[in-house]
Amino acid sequence: MSCYFRHMSDVFQKAGVVITKENKKDVDRALHSLVGVEYKDCSSTWRELKILLQDEEGKERVIKTIRGL
Repeated sequence: MSCYFRHMSDVFQKAGVVITKENKKDVDRALHSLVGVEYKDCSSTWRELKILLQDEEGKERVIKTIRGL
């Protein structure tokens, strides 16, 4: 689960979210949903997130999703 979290620390920081044992699963599910990938398909989710994070608009979508939890 959430094999890509270690690559997203800057995004979590911008969102003002600290990943904990308690919220990690919720954040992971939300990000899977954002990119339209079935839950627990880590590789596909990370591939889609990398595309979103390449531009500011996509990055803002990810940040809004995380903040909304």
